[in-house]
Amino acid sequence: MHTLADYRTILLLLVRHVTVVTNLGPCFLLLISPSPLHHSSPPPATVCIVGSGIAGSSLAHFLRRYSAHPSRIGTIRIFERNGVVGGRMATVTVANEIFEAGASILHPKNYHALNFTNLLNLKEKTKTDNDDLISLGIWDGSKFVFKTLSVDSKFPFIQKVVAQINSLRLLWRYGASLFKMESYVESTLDKFLKYYESFDSRPFFATVEEMLEWSGLRNLPARTLQEELIDAGLSALLIEELVTVITRINYGQSVTMSGLAGSIALAGSGGNLWAVEGGNWQMAAGLINISRVALHLHEEIETISNLGESYELNSTKGNSYSCEVAVVATPLDELNIQFTPPISIPERKLQHTHTTFIRGLLNPIYFGLKAISEIPELVGTLEDPNIPFSSISVLKKHMENDMTYKIFSREPLADALLDKIFRVRQETIRIDWGAYPHYKAPETFAPFILDRLHLYYVNAFESAASAMETGAVAAENIARLILSRLSGDPQSSLSTMKNSSAAADSAGLHVDL
Repeated sequence: MHTLADYRTILLLLVRHVTVVTNLGPCFLLLISPSPLHHSSPPPATVCIVGSGIAGSSLAHFLRRYSAHPSRIGTIRIFERNGVVGGRMATVTVANEIFEAGASILHPKNYHALNFTNLLNLKEKTKTDNDDLISLGIWDGSKFVFKTLSVDSKFPFIQKVVAQINSLRLLWRYGASLFKMESYVESTLDKFLKYYESFDSRPFFATVEEMLEWSGLRNLPARTLQEELIDAGLSALLIEELVTVITRINYGQSVTMSGLAGSIALAGSGGNLWAVEGGNWQMAAGLINISRVALHLHEEIETISNLGESYELNSTKGNSYSCEVAVVATPLDELNIQFTPPISIPERKLQHTHTTFIRGLLNPIYFGLKAISEIPELVGTLEDPNIPFSSISVLKKHMENDMTYKIFSREPLADALLDKIFRVRQETIRIDWGAYPHYKAPETFAPFILDRLHLYYVNAFESAASAMETGAVAAENIARLILSRLSGDPQSSLSTMKNSSAAADSAGLHVDL
């Protein structure tokens, strides 16, 4: 879900221009079992959640939704160190236009996000006719090794002819590997869809390893994406060029990243991608609102102490809070929370993505071209340390000589470099995101339960893959885990698996929108 690319992305070209690319099928809405978890009713528990992004807000929502009685869960507190909710979902305004600055694309099979959008009466961002005509160029630092043709015409016939030509160009360059990539992505998606099955066939999970094992995804984080794709029969050229462009855009990393996160990157570059009108952060805000949450903005948690029957959380404001359940729903990698007693989790680095928004005009000379019109609307790059950016895309064409661009890079871009890349810069906005883990196979995972009592870590799942939807999937599992353990149900996910019936066909759990 997990990705920062918002430009109708790479494989949109393939979906629109190549008939061989992934057929993602119709959009569906998940029917989660309406029956809540039924156990004897313990005293209401106060739940403290650190983080107001999609993981924290989804957790609050699922805790309320799945509680057998209103008294199962008492007060839910969410602590956010910033002044707005949404975590890594955020927007920026350039030239009076709102653009996604963080997590920005959603897949048509992101069923939790679809449910949230409908539940909250949000709207999908309206597409324009030009969304289907994005031109792509793959830049090696000195030249474009591949470019699709672009067309500046509103006539459908001309657009169709150019699309067919691009189909032939893509097929000529990558051949049958496009079919194999489609098959690989579909196979991974089918396994991920098991996380939407009903409670009758889907257990809850106490560890990330169990969660991956049950869905058939356990081996992917143990190997690199490159190894997986070679075994799947993809050509070296496709991996070196198109796949690398996708992973650099969606995760800021190369094909040596671990296999599951890389597969999510490929799936997150398909067709029919969508976003919430006005900003994806509204999902988090809406879920927090309907979940009757006590929201603490501008309040960072400094310490979490286990007092035996409860946890004490102390904040930067000097406040102290008591909770029966404490949940960390934000990456611990760059936080300074002190735990008593101490916790132990595998060391993990975050991959920083520097997102630069520029209103201005690119310099064609930088790309060895003569005119602005020759520069593709999406410039992807190969894996080369000498290339200073991962991608440049046109977000909005205000006028012929006035556009808004979005640049992804691994390092901040100096003004001197930007003045070479751009002929004109009217406005420049820089954002540094600790966006997702730096993936390296084989991955190791932090536990969901940090102290064997009621201290939980939703973002342990990010070591497998990071996206808005994976955050919601992990949060839904943690909600079930919390409620079952609060009820005194000792049944682990493994024993539930042994006693459960064969998994039902997930297609039977969906209905057409």
